Amino acid sequence: MSEAAAERRRWSAGTLTYTLGGILLLFFLLLAGDFIWSMRERSTTMISLLLIKELGASDFLNSLIIYALPCAVSVVVCPLISYRSDRHRGRFGRRIPYLFLTTPIVFAGLMGMAFCVPLGELLLGTALGEWLGPDRATLLVFGAFWTLFEFGAQAGNVLFTALINDVVPRKLLGRFYGMFRIMSLLAGIIFNYKLLGYAKSHYSLLFMTLGIAYAVGFTLMCFLVKEGEYPPVSEAELRKKGPFAAMVEYCRECFSSRYYLLVFVMIMLAGITFAPVNSFCVFFSEKLNVPLDNFGKYTAWSFIINFALSYPLGMLADRFHPLRCCIAAMALYAVTALASAFFITNEATFAVAFILHCVLSGAYFTLSASLPMRLFPQERFAQFNSASWIILSLASVVVPPAVAKFLDLSGHEYRWIYPIGSGLAVLTVIAGIACYRRFLTYGGPAGYLAPEA
Repeated sequence: MSEAAAERRRWSAGTLTYTLGGILLLFFLLLAGDFIWSMRERSTTMISLLLIKELGASDFLNSLIIYALPCAVSVVVCPLISYRSDRHRGRFGRRIPYLFLTTPIVFAGLMGMAFCVPLGELLLGTALGEWLGPDRATLLVFGAFWTLFEFGAQAGNVLFTALINDVVPRKLLGRFYGMFRIMSLLAGIIFNYKLLGYAKSHYSLLFMTLGIAYAVGFTLMCFLVKEGEYPPVSEAELRKKGPFAAMVEYCRECFSSRYYLLVFVMIMLAGITFAPVNSFCVFFSEKLNVPLDNFGKYTAWSFIINFALSYPLGMLADRFHPLRCCIAAMALYAVTALASAFFITNEATFAVAFILHCVLSGAYFTLSASLPMRLFPQERFAQFNSASWIILSLASVVVPPAVAKFLDLSGHEYRWIYPIGSGLAVLTVIAGIACYRRFLTYGGPAGYLAPEA
């Protein structure tokens, strides 16, 4: 092989340099971790939705526990851990030490949820338990461990994303996230096609299995993935030791730029666009008498389609820039979601509309996966990304419960979830176009330089 050909087969990310074998090993380790992460993410929400519905929770309470509570946790956890990890310098890197510490927290939360019924029965023996009753006692125990679980999961999500940004070469981000989505979809296919039918009857075994797999997988990844060296932290940064000084600096850097605020709003609108359908489609299917096993198979088939599309979509994002691709994907979703509200009449039409929703939303997530890495400053990526999640989390605290309350008042007319999603998609397209116009002033797809806050 010539020297020029060998050079073309080398990639760099900061001080890290990879040969073809090195990049393949890195992708294998990160994607193995992502498969475990995705299996946890794809399954815990759906199992929990069904479990607490069985315990008598309303749509509103369900959305508060499963969607609003994690977002509230994220608002507290993500800024702190992202700010600290961006500025941490240690022998094991700036992300991996924190990521390692979150792993036992996630494990403990999953184990607690697995045994929420017997723990709820123990609570019944107390004065509090006598006042609550059996279902509410179990619900209280579940909520406590769900909060613990989400504390670790939200922090881990920030750190895992930041780790990818630090160690994966930027020119390969779109392709990497295409494969990343393949792992995520594979996890979704396995859970929905094979395991969803057991979510109510075997939730304890599923939670325990997920906990053990997560603990083992992420511990191994933390030991095997290596970070590079980072520029030293300035003296001014080192002097800002107090939490108040850190908070002021965080807010000044992240929220003083109109451009980044516009990016945050666009990402927030996109993040809540699919929430109405994702949150309540399983209850819509039950109202149409769609068997849960069939619902799982429709979900799995949509994941299979997205599985085939993921790597080409990742290449598309690398070729045309994810911002352009996201605007186009969201515009298409706005049209199809509105049409679905009038189209669904039975199980067959529900299946078509639901699979179309999953494919288009999945395409958007694949195309947009590398968007924060392409827009936010490299050295402060974790804190800017967490600021974006704060805006999204605050919206998610409000929107799903508001939609749930509307559905409760409408007599559980779940058809409304599609036009609500369509309206949010239109707002996302408007924000995306405004963001793109500012993006062009900073160099556009060919020469973009993230502006300093």
